[in-house]
Amino acid sequence: MKKNQIDIVTMGCSKNLVDSETLMKQFEANGYHCTHDATRPQGEIAVINTCGFIESAKEESINTILEFIQAKEEGRLNKLYVMGCLSQRYKDELEAEMPQVDKFYGKFNYKQLLADLGKSFVPSCDGQRHLTTPRHYAYLKISEGCNRQCAYCAIPAMTGKHQSRKKEEIINEVKELVAQGVKELQIIAQELTYYGVDLDGRRQVAELIEAIADVPGVKWIRLHYAYPNEFPLELLDVMRRKPNVCKYLDIALQHISDPVLAKMKRNVSKEETLNLIKKIREAVPGIHLRTTLMVGHPGETKEAFQELLDFVRETRFERMGAFAYSEEEGTYSACHYKDEISAEEKQRRLDELMALQQEISSEIEEEKVGKVLLTVIDRKEGDYYIGRSEFCSPEVDPEILIPATRRLRVGTFYNVKITSSDAFDLYGEIV
Repeated sequence: MKKNQIDIVTMGCSKNLVDSETLMKQFEANGYHCTHDATRPQGEIAVINTCGFIESAKEESINTILEFIQAKEEGRLNKLYVMGCLSQRYKDELEAEMPQVDKFYGKFNYKQLLADLGKSFVPSCDGQRHLTTPRHYAYLKISEGCNRQCAYCAIPAMTGKHQSRKKEEIINEVKELVAQGVKELQIIAQELTYYGVDLDGRRQVAELIEAIADVPGVKWIRLHYAYPNEFPLELLDVMRRKPNVCKYLDIALQHISDPVLAKMKRNVSKEETLNLIKKIREAVPGIHLRTTLMVGHPGETKEAFQELLDFVRETRFERMGAFAYSEEEGTYSACHYKDEISAEEKQRRLDELMALQQEISSEIEEEKVGKVLLTVIDRKEGDYYIGRSEFCSPEVDPEILIPATRRLRVGTFYNVKITSSDAFDLYGEIV
């Protein structure tokens, strides 16, 4: 093991990643060397930033902790600390089950770890991060927490009420990131469209995005995790007017059947959802919509699932993810509904839904053949440079593969003519 090295492992979402990057900066200011997401322990200290969203995420976090406990017992690791959402929610249980972990922290008190290591918080680094992404893009968290009370969701129990960051603080961070070479910002929050309500009662996300777009050096802005209920339509005007706001919106819809939406406590109807999608597509021609859907929630009959399939078939989302319902302790669904749909049936529905989406996605991507797309280069792999258009978020969306017949610069934007497509990616050439 390497002395004064800390291995940080981040589980779950990009919001956790921002927390890890913040902690890494403080560690480095205190003289430590940090690695991120090492496949096995390398340093004398490890910090695991856990996810507790759904059952599969919790299992992955627990298995990772157990792997590092084994490394500690074998003498390959001196200290092991755990933080994040899972630790926030199940701290007492984890302490009882895993005494080998030196200390558990929640989602908001992780900076206490510095003091526990005999170090101090460095004020000059407050708000700064050690970016673990390629240096040309970064995630930008504009708020924490969620005021929604969706029946199935445990996130509010872990993150607390919605807290918007001050606009001036966010803009200062954007300027610092641009000074470091960042050109592309992935805007993230538990609920992006609620931004500002807790500050002065108004939804201010449109004003914020416009201010970010006006910062010199910001080439692309991509929006993640909007909510359909009371969607601020003025945001669409900003997307249409500002060329550096990508024609891309990540908006989680979860379902379309009115009875299921009611049981989920989504506070939105099928008709309202369809009208919103229509308004978005009319206001921002060419926009790519990413959504997340759930199968197997209590009350999802075979007819309701068929309604969901028909909705996906007709709406033709450019990007879509889905997951099967898992009963989360303490949620309204867990307390008031019986989880009667078998795991096998949930998986069958999930597979059918994703197979349909793969067909749709393949057809949509094939329509790009012959078009020229502005593309940022993320990395080089083997005989190809790997890039993305404005319609693609890192790690979750299709990429553009460009033969490495000439030298390209990572982080630079090129015009790329799409020459072919397959089920998952596009292929192109520089023009």
